[in-house]
Amino acid sequence: MFAYSRWDVVPVLAALLQGTYLIGLVLLFPHANWSTRVLLGCIYAISISWNINGISHNFLHNPYFRSRALNRLFSIWESLVVGFSQVFYECVHKRHHKGNSDRRDEKGETVDWLSIYRYGEDGEAENVWKYTFLGYFRDDISATYKVLKEQDPIETRWGIFEIVLVSCVYLTALVLNWRFMLYFFMFYYLGHSLSNLNGYYRHYGGNPDEPMAWGVSSYGALYNWIWFNNGYHAEHHYRPRVHWTKMKTLHEQIKDEMKKAGVRIITPPHALGFLDRSLPRRRKVALSGRPA
Repeated sequence: MFAYSRWDVVPVLAALLQGTYLIGLVLLFPHANWSTRVLLGCIYAISISWNINGISHNFLHNPYFRSRALNRLFSIWESLVVGFSQVFYECVHKRHHKGNSDRRDEKGETVDWLSIYRYGEDGEAENVWKYTFLGYFRDDISATYKVLKEQDPIETRWGIFEIVLVSCVYLTALVLNWRFMLYFFMFYYLGHSLSNLNGYYRHYGGNPDEPMAWGVSSYGALYNWIWFNNGYHAEHHYRPRVHWTKMKTLHEQIKDEMKKAGVRIITPPHALGFLDRSLPRRRKVALSGRPA
C-alpha cells in the first residue's frame, strides 16, 4: 500500500486527525466560550504549520502511496485541511529547491520565490517579521499557474480543481456560518504565518552559495519526532529525495562534510529560531541608508 515505508502510515493518520480536529472545531464553536475558542484556534494554527512543514512537505517529495488514486485523494484532502492546492504548492516548492533561498540577481529577482533574500536589501535577508506576516499575501497564483502549465497541463487542471474545491467549501461555510469563518480565518492566517516563520529560520544564517550549507538544521529529538524530521533541513536540501525516516542516517553519513562546509545548526526548533544564542546579527543601517 505504501510506496516507500510503512512508517508513512503515521503522517497519513496525522493528516486525517487534523481534518477531524477541524470538523470538531466547527461543531464545538457554538458551545465554547471565547477563551476555549482562542485555545482551540491556536492549536489549529500550529497544526497548519506542522502539516505544511511535515506531512505535506514529505508527501510532495515522496508520495505516500503506491496507488496514484490514493495519492490524488490525499492531495485533495490536504488541500482542504491546510487551505491551498497541494499541486500548486509542489510547483512552488520545486522552485524553492531549484533556487535554495538564493540571493537576488542583477535584476533583483530570485529563482526561489520563497527565498528570505527576495525582499531583502543590500544582499541581506528580509526582516523576519515582514517575511512571516507578509508572506501569505505574496503568493502569486498566476505565476505558479504559468510555470505549472508549461511543465504538466494535466497536473495544472488538478491544481485548479483543488483551488476551486477549497474556495467552494470555504465560501459555502461562510454563507452558512459567517461568525465561525471570521474566527477561522484569523487562525488560518496565523497558521500560515507560523509556517513562514518556520521557513525563515530553516535558512537564516545558511549559505546560499554552498550546497552543503543551503539549509539550517535543528536536532532536538522531540521536535524531530513530532515534526517528522523537519529539523534535518541542511541534509534535506543536500539530498531532497531521501525519505524522512532516513534523515538521521543521512546526517551520520555526511556530518563531517557538513562541519567542513560550515552548516549552521541551531538549538531550538526552527519556529523558535530567534531564541538561538548563535543567531547572526543583522547589519545595522545608519540614517544615510548605508551599513554602519
